[in-house]
Amino acid sequence: MHIIIVERKTHFRYRNPGCLVLNNREYITRPELVQDKRAKIINLSKDYSYLGYGYYCSLLAEARNQKVIPGVKTILELRERSIYTHTLPELDELLAQQLKKLVMMPTAPFTLHVFFGRTDDLRFPDLARRVFDEFRCPMLKLNISPEDGWHIASIRPMSLSDLKPEQQEFFEKTLDAYTRAGWRTPKAKSVAKYSLAVLHNPAEALPPSDRRTLQKFIRIGEQMGVDVELIEKKDYSELAEYDGLFIRETTALDHHTYRFAKRAENEGMAVIDDPTSILRCTNKVYLAELLKANKIPTPKTVVLDKSGIEAVEQEIPYPIILKIPDGSFSRGIVKAANRQQLLDEANRLLRESDVILAQEYLYTDFDWRIGILRGEAIFACQYFMSRGHWQVVKHGEGGRFTEGGFRTIKVEDAPAEIVQMALKAASLIGDGLYGVDLKQTPKGVVVIEVNDNPSINQGEEDAVLKDELYRRIMQEFIRRMEGKPGQASAPEAVIAALPALAAAGLALPGGAPSPAQIAAQVAAKVAAQVSGEIASRIAAEVSSQVLSQALNAARPQVVSTAATDDDPALPFPVGGNR
Repeated sequence: MHIIIVERKTHFRYRNPGCLVLNNREYITRPELVQDKRAKIINLSKDYSYLGYGYYCSLLAEARNQKVIPGVKTILELRERSIYTHTLPELDELLAQQLKKLVMMPTAPFTLHVFFGRTDDLRFPDLARRVFDEFRCPMLKLNISPEDGWHIASIRPMSLSDLKPEQQEFFEKTLDAYTRAGWRTPKAKSVAKYSLAVLHNPAEALPPSDRRTLQKFIRIGEQMGVDVELIEKKDYSELAEYDGLFIRETTALDHHTYRFAKRAENEGMAVIDDPTSILRCTNKVYLAELLKANKIPTPKTVVLDKSGIEAVEQEIPYPIILKIPDGSFSRGIVKAANRQQLLDEANRLLRESDVILAQEYLYTDFDWRIGILRGEAIFACQYFMSRGHWQVVKHGEGGRFTEGGFRTIKVEDAPAEIVQMALKAASLIGDGLYGVDLKQTPKGVVVIEVNDNPSINQGEEDAVLKDELYRRIMQEFIRRMEGKPGQASAPEAVIAALPALAAAGLALPGGAPSPAQIAAQVAAKVAAQVSGEIASRIAAEVSSQVLSQALNAARPQVVSTAATDDDPALPFPVGGNR
């Protein structure tokens, strides 16, 4: 459900797109009007100035755990060009690319209006989308200047009153399109409690989950009150519309999958694979050092560059396995049987990466993989080597490949040392979903690698648990979207901490301290007690008057402007330095 906030309801002259329209006073003073916990707030207030109505609406939306555009962070960033200047080089580069494609170049400065990521200037649709990705604000005005080369001189929020008559229809269409995108379940069925985006690539040859398996996730999610939707790379700008992100596309650091994970984490969404897990797992050099430092047994491994190729054979006997740091599904992994092959293959791989891994070759008929979710083993598989080959996947010419067989067994039937070693290795990465690959050798169990994006396919990894495997993963997303048991969400923790903060030195025995003193103390105290970006931001940004009220240190003032029946009085002052 979308909630549209305006200065006055009479300012909203558009066909109601099935959304609830509130004025900002109603939203601030009557939280009971928004019962839907998943409501998405579109703040179209006239002014986003610090401590203004628009600012408070976004601040309180975040405190109420509601998704809102623009968020407080965006409002603060757009106050001054110096704050958002770090984002301009990439946007200016995109502007230059689009200008080069024009038949007629502009000759004077011009303005670009962006409504929900769209613009009526057909020359710059990509720029409009990118700007909305960076600054999720409903209405933006970009001033484009040719001085010292074409660039974005400024980015400013707009209000409904800024719209020209000829822009009204286009704005209405973009608003309608944006809000309708949120109604993703038009069928007559129970409303899902949460929405989960599943990032996938339909063209990927060896995806972590095939299309049939993704449909299974959708069906199980529906049974559990989770609206599961498949998204692709092109849907980046809509990511914040969801409550969680499940990446079912092969991940890499220099890749959009990492950008999606980072964006989801910044939005406070539940996300698997999280950015830290991607960072720790996708680079085999980092992973090898991490396992070694924590005394996890692995095949003997040497990190080498061009200067160390010939010395490798002194450390590792032939055949020697060479790995590129970010390979996956047996790609970027070769076997060298002698010195010439070692030199040839190492030099080839070093053209792609400054460092590679050389590793001891340990042959086994199969590799173990233990699937782990939040520190618990959920499946155990044996992946057999491809026929006539030394790897599970044999890659051929033209992108062709063949795979070996598999066998899935109950976790409790897998060797205990295999499961325990997998759990120990995965604990170094995080509490997400991992696939730990191991070999059982005459010398003992060794860990080959930890995958942040393990394969889950129907008839394979789910062969034992069947639908229960999908339910466990969905349940973990629900747990994350609801918040960890026993831990208050950031805003709740701030509120709960206020009495303790007062007792710790924020009481006002000799008269009220200055607003600057209150803000500084609250920021320091809350940062020490509460984790989370939202908590620290609320502590630092909320006005001294609101804090005084919360601490019973002063009587709240009331807005002195004339109010109508449609405009209830606010419980705290609005205004200040604009």
